[in-house]
Amino acid sequence: MSDAEDPPFDPVAPNTGDSYEPVDVFPDSDDFDLRPGADSCYKCSICDTNCPVAEVDDDFPGPKFQGPEQWRLKQTDDDYEIDDSITECSNCMRCDDGCPSGVPLSQMHNTARGQYVDEQMSKFSITYWRNRILANYRTSARLASIFPRTANFVMNFGPVRWVMDKTMGIPNERDFPAFATETFRKWWQKQGGADASRQRAREARKRRGEPEDADKKIAYFHGCYSNYNTPEVAKALVSVYEHFGYEVVVPEQRCSGTPMFANGMLDDARRGAEVNVASFADLVEQGYDAIASCTSCSMALRKEYPELFDIEGVDTVAEHTFESIEYLRIHEDLKGEIEQADVSEDLAREFAYHAPCHARNQGLERQAVELFRDLDNVEVEDVGESCSGISGTYGWKSEKYEKSMKIGEEMFDHMEDAEGTTGMTECPTCAMQMEHGTGYEIRHPLELLEAALVE
Repeated sequence: MSDAEDPPFDPVAPNTGDSYEPVDVFPDSDDFDLRPGADSCYKCSICDTNCPVAEVDDDFPGPKFQGPEQWRLKQTDDDYEIDDSITECSNCMRCDDGCPSGVPLSQMHNTARGQYVDEQMSKFSITYWRNRILANYRTSARLASIFPRTANFVMNFGPVRWVMDKTMGIPNERDFPAFATETFRKWWQKQGGADASRQRAREARKRRGEPEDADKKIAYFHGCYSNYNTPEVAKALVSVYEHFGYEVVVPEQRCSGTPMFANGMLDDARRGAEVNVASFADLVEQGYDAIASCTSCSMALRKEYPELFDIEGVDTVAEHTFESIEYLRIHEDLKGEIEQADVSEDLAREFAYHAPCHARNQGLERQAVELFRDLDNVEVEDVGESCSGISGTYGWKSEKYEKSMKIGEEMFDHMEDAEGTTGMTECPTCAMQMEHGTGYEIRHPLELLEAALVE
């Protein structure tokens, strides 16, 4: 039959009856739409095999259940309550890294954990307040830094540690990190702040034969730990960046929120994120890039904020956030300078390097090994792909201490087998676990970079 002879198409409206109502399977919500991610899961279970918690805990249902399966249950069952096993997830994000379908597993875990804490967890329980204190480390650290020597003594005094273990569930086995006698921000102010950095950067560009007015400037997100506990890492970043002629500014900031995400304190995390985004978005508009020396902080700004918070400027900040060495590898001939440098005295040694899980999630797990392989008098050995086990606040809970140490066993063994007896990592809590499990001194790659390049 020809086209001219085709009968006209005249569809008949469906006879649904007067009582017909369409079924709303997934009701409208103000939350981020996670359905596409859930639909992408085809139950391959790679996420479960990548989960360090599932590896040591047979009772933990794994990321697949905690993510897409539990999300579907929440959408279809009004009476469904979040399974309390969501608190066993360490937020290492290795499931995100392993998923071949791009399912936003950690985003699902964070939202489910936040719902569990908000709606099901008793606000009068010791566990809730213990978690809240751990998650809001910046508040505790700020108070401790007023009298750091006293705080260092009290926090590691045997009877005090015993009481904290028995009453709050903070493991007696761990040593509290020392608070610096001078925070990084106080040191920064004494150095003259951004104005002095601008002048030092211009002088460095002149020495390097670059235009003095070159547009090289960064906004430093130092995070809590580099400010209160290891200011030497933050100082090393300033020194290295100014060596390359970058003007450094240190804007107002709060905690990145990583420990809050891990403990389901999303309201706390949002308050900090609003300050951070507003502060850094304004600087990004002025041509600055946001640089973090902690891989968990860079991951929070560039990945978790856009996933969890609808804040004006959040995508702009995420697009302009980098880890500190990553940024220099992109914009400078870092490899060339390393090949011409050497290290003597204190840091002329062999290092056992551990890549944090949150570095792997950003594709940065090999950068320290690759960067320093041509540095004279230094050897950096990768100690494997295992998780350190501490996962921020996870290993700072008495009921999870043994589990965190089991997860870390593979890393400890590899470190013990390595040639060097000094560890290296970009993550402060991984550094705690490495030192705790081996007794090694732990350094940040920025410290080695400063020793190699800055006179």
